[in-house]
Amino acid sequence: MYEPAHFKVEDRAALFEVIRAHPLAQLVTAGPGGLMANPIPFVLAGEPGQEVLRAHLARPNPQWQELKAGAEPLVIFQSVEHYISPSWYATKAETHKVVPTWNYIVVQVRGRARVNDSRAWLHGQIDRLTRQHETKRAEPWSVNDAPEPFVEAQMRGIVGVEIEIREITGKFKLSQNRKVEDRQGVVEGLAGEGDAQAEAMRALIAAHLARTGA
Repeated sequence: MYEPAHFKVEDRAALFEVIRAHPLAQLVTAGPGGLMANPIPFVLAGEPGQEVLRAHLARPNPQWQELKAGAEPLVIFQSVEHYISPSWYATKAETHKVVPTWNYIVVQVRGRARVNDSRAWLHGQIDRLTRQHETKRAEPWSVNDAPEPFVEAQMRGIVGVEIEIREITGKFKLSQNRKVEDRQGVVEGLAGEGDAQAEAMRALIAAHLARTGA
């Protein structure tokens, strides 16, 4: 991934926060049939310094077979993103030398993949994934709520994947390459967009401005 110094993030805690908040990622492999990509929800697990990504794929999905054969995975997590209009920059009124751009947050993970289809591993994986997204609900659903024979049948249709995180990179493009006045203009411009992504991006840029002051 192209990472200009302005946008590169190496704080693993910040990168892991993105993964936890946006667990649905694109799992990309390059095998004998060419490139393959699938949206897959992941769980971040493991001890500090030995983190792994865990997921499961449908058994008919050929991607797990490519991973089993040794294909190196690339996992792409996408967070907040939004179009940035050049009309928001203070520089527009000064020189008109401005162009549109797009702000976004992306985290990429590479590492060795292991395939696991044991009953115990799969049950633990679907239980962790479910609890990760159900715990905060007023009436959380649990895997144990479903009949055991039904769960067992469902597990026969999936295959587990664990990816050892050997490389993790992050790019937080939040207008850091613009002067303070331009970034303040972006914050104000996003406030008028009226959509959730714009508000989330506005909050991120405003927080970065308040933290750095530059």
